Amino acid sequence: MPTTPTATAAGTASAPAPAGPDDVVLPPPRQEGGKPLLQALRERKSEREFSPEPLPLQQLSDLLWAAAGISRPESGKRTIPSAKNWQMVEVVAILPDGAYLYDAKANLLRNLAKDDLRPLAGKQGFVASAPLTLVYVSDPLKLPIEVPEEDRTLYAAVETGCITQNVYLFCASEGLATVVRASVDRPVLAMALHLPLTHRITLVQTVGKRP
Repeated sequence: MPTTPTATAAGTASAPAPAGPDDVVLPPPRQEGGKPLLQALRERKSEREFSPEPLPLQQLSDLLWAAAGISRPESGKRTIPSAKNWQMVEVVAILPDGAYLYDAKANLLRNLAKDDLRPLAGKQGFVASAPLTLVYVSDPLKLPIEVPEEDRTLYAAVETGCITQNVYLFCASEGLATVVRASVDRPVLAMALHLPLTHRITLVQTVGKRP
């Protein structure tokens, strides 16, 4: 699994690798507009009915930026808080044509698998036909070795929770349906995504247009 370049606490990061032949270059995310925050909070909800229609690429780019995109390019910091900017949780997008790691710095999707893995992304019936499921993957090795295991688990949970709420608010603003889920066969999905054994799937979140 390719890894996204991560900014350090000092604000430095390695340059992103160029896009490969199976990667998807995203349009620049729109960072203005949308509904007022309080209205989005009021309209935030979980939904389990989705149209199979794919999201436009621009909307997908906007969604991923809201989830965990870079909001301060000078430091590489993202739209979510992260302990010491370790950025241990990454976002994988499962689409009908394959699975992709979101590289926020390069603003592209790096291909992980070319198969339709949607049936593996959850146990409910709607998951296999919904156009998008986001998989949140933590990499404990991004943290220094002296960080206790219980803290690694806590930091991953906090980052994941912040990402899911960002996605909920974006969907409320855009009129999209979404639901976050823990019901997924993590070992099977991790194997299909070719994740290293050290990586852990925390939660998954399905997104799509309403039917």
